[in-house]
Amino acid sequence: MSGVFSWTYCDADGAPIPDLGLSGAAFPTRSEAEAWLAEEWSTLADAGVGSVSLMDRDEVVYGPMSLSPG
Repeated sequence: MSGVFSWTYCDADGAPIPDLGLSGAAFPTRSEAEAWLAEEWSTLADAGVGSVSLMDRDEVVYGPMSLSPG
């Protein structure tokens, strides 16, 4: 079975951020999802995202992972 990978977002306090206008951002592979995050993490951090978790459908692959550079 192939995955449907997506990211969930939390603010600096760990509260979920339900929608950043990216709710439709799904990726067919884990590597594509990770490549997207590698390009977009600073934009997400600037939008107030403090951490992300990678999801495979409804299962957490890993996270939460901080977006803080330090």
